[in-house]
This record gives sequence, structure tokens and C-alpha cells, in this order.
Amino acid sequence: EKGVNVPPGIAASTVAEAVAAAASFGDDEVVIKSQILAGGRGLGTFTNGLQGGVHIIKSSEVEDYAGKMLGGTLVTKQSGEAGKPVNQVLLAKKMDLVNEMYFAILLDRASGGPVIIACSEGGTSIEDLAEESPEKIVKVPVDPVEGLTDAQAAQVVEGLMVTGDKEAAKEQIHALFRLFEEADCTMVEVNPLAEDSAGLLIAADAKIGFDDNAEFRQKAIFEKRDFTQEDPREVAAGKWDLNYIGLDGNIGCMVNGAGLAMATMDIIELNGGSPANFLDVGGSATEQQVIEAFKIITSDPSVKCLLVNIFGGIMKCDVIAAGIVNACKELTLEIPLVVRLEGTNVEQGNAIIAASGLNIISAANLDEAAAKAVAEISA
Repeated sequence: EKGVNVPPGIAASTVAEAVAAAASFGDDEVVIKSQILAGGRGLGTFTNGLQGGVHIIKSSEVEDYAGKMLGGTLVTKQSGEAGKPVNQVLLAKKMDLVNEMYFAILLDRASGGPVIIACSEGGTSIEDLAEESPEKIVKVPVDPVEGLTDAQAAQVVEGLMVTGDKEAAKEQIHALFRLFEEADCTMVEVNPLAEDSAGLLIAADAKIGFDDNAEFRQKAIFEKRDFTQEDPREVAAGKWDLNYIGLDGNIGCMVNGAGLAMATMDIIELNGGSPANFLDVGGSATEQQVIEAFKIITSDPSVKCLLVNIFGGIMKCDVIAAGIVNACKELTLEIPLVVRLEGTNVEQGNAIIAASGLNIISAANLDEAAAKAVAEISA
């Protein structure tokens, strides 16, 4: 669609679809790839014992491999110990690739715009390459207003050490950048970007991230979102405009502001505890959002105590307090709750909590709140 050369491929959700897809290529061999939202598939392991989430196989073996992969769980370095469910596989035509390279476009805070990262060696971990041979990696910052220039595309092609048609290769670099811009991407990683025996540059495998803020103009892309690949708590949080990331600890956190949330997790650690999540309710949360935040946090069976840390600026402490009280009543909270409020309407907020008659543990500052939460876990 954007002019990027890719291997012919067909997604399959059933074994029958996979077999039909492989047959349509008419080749003796095909590539079968697990479709999950995590990298490192090739070196991953299925919980059923199958090694690797990407295989070059004979077409006659597709039924066997698809049967083992579809419905299975693939564990990779990036998936976490629980792994990711494989609901689809991609059957791709096996290409005659002779030279593998690495290519990526990322958003770079330092330069204030996109940066292209290219390396003449690909098909393996870019982190390892960066550590072992940093001189082989080319970085080209791109002005977000001016866009990718022809000279910059040529610089990237030189860094990739393309052996085929360099003008055609430059067009592929422009096409990849066009994809990055027009699809509102946060990342386009092609590994490997490869040359075939005719010198044609092909995006053999890719990982692409999209900006959530652009969903309104990228509806066709976001309609393909597979919620089975995501933490259901994070999905629920997104519906209520809450920022949630699940962690491995046992002290649930509800905080306003990302910086304060991170500081809260640090203070919990310093006091000997372990945070169960990052949850930022933002600067203008409603009572209902607070209730939903409580539901999400307490849906984690690992949470043994809940700590609320609010510094009211735009956010008003009385609104948070009312939400906390209503959440406790609606959910019949059975774990200790520690609350620290400070800032706008803090007196009214503390009064609402005191008048509630609920067993809510108050704290005057963050350090005290963290210490009390840890003590409740240890009691």
C-alpha cells in the first residue's frame, strides 16, 4: 500500500486456512510465523514443547505445525513468563534472501523527531550488535517538518551496504518513511531488511507501533487490534482513560501524575515493599474513574494492600476522597487501604474519609504512607 516490498503472505486462523494458504504459493517450502505482540519469536518456546515461533518448513508439514502453533502459548524474551496466545499464523512465501540488514525508524527525544537506525548486519538482536559492533550502526535524525531528504536516504543506503540497485533501495527507504509518517507510527522496525538474489530490497519481517492518539484517523488500523494479546486490566483501564501497567508486587497503587506514580513505587521499594502496578488517574479524574481504578487494581489477586497517593493541583482531594469512599462501599474492600492526600481541598477530602466510618488508614506524607502499607502486608 505504501510501496514497501514485502514477501507475499496470508494470515490464517485455522489449520485448514493455513494449509490452503501454503498451497496457494505452489512452492515446496513456506515460512510459518506465529502472530503475537512480542519480539523474539524465532527463539521462543511454546508451552506444548515446540521450539521456535517462526519456521521454514515443507508445504506438506504445514498441517502439523499449524496444529501445534494455533491455540498454543508462545513464550519469548519479550512476552513475559506467561507468554502470548497464538490465534493466528502468517504463511509467507519463502524468499531467496542473500544479504540481511537491520532498519528502524523511532521517535527520538534528543533530536525532537524521527531517527532512522540502520545496520549492515541484521536478522539478529540489534542490542547485541550495538554492544559488539557499534561502529556498524548508522543514525540519521530526520527533521519532522522537512521530512526525509534524498541525501539522507542515500546515507542510509550507504550504511546498509546495499549491493544492488541503490536508487531502488533509496525508494524503499522513502517508502518506509512514508509508512511511518502516514500511518502515525511510533516505531517501524524491519529485521531483517534483506536483499534477494536479484538485488531487490525486501522488508522480510517487521514490527510496527502506532500512536494511540491517532486512533481517530487510523480507524482501519486500530480495528485490527487484538485484545487477547493485551493485559485485560490495561484494556479496561484504557476504556476509562486511566494509565495502568501491571507489575509483580503486592501493594496496589493509585496515584495522580506519572512522575508521582513512579516516585510512589520507588518509596514503596525503599520501605521494603513491592508495587503491584503503575496506575495514573490523571489530573481530572471523576468519582467513577476512581471507582473503576479500584476495580482494576483489586482484580489482581496478588494485591494485599492498596495505597492511594494524591497531590491535588487540578485534581481536587475531595473528589478523590468521595470516589475512594464510594469504591470501598461498592466493592466491599477486604484489603487494607492507606490514603495520603495533599493539595487542593485536602481538608474537605480528609473530612469525607473521616466521616465515612470506613477502616481507612491515613498518612501525612508519602514516606509514612509507604511504611504503613508495607507494615500492613507484614502484619
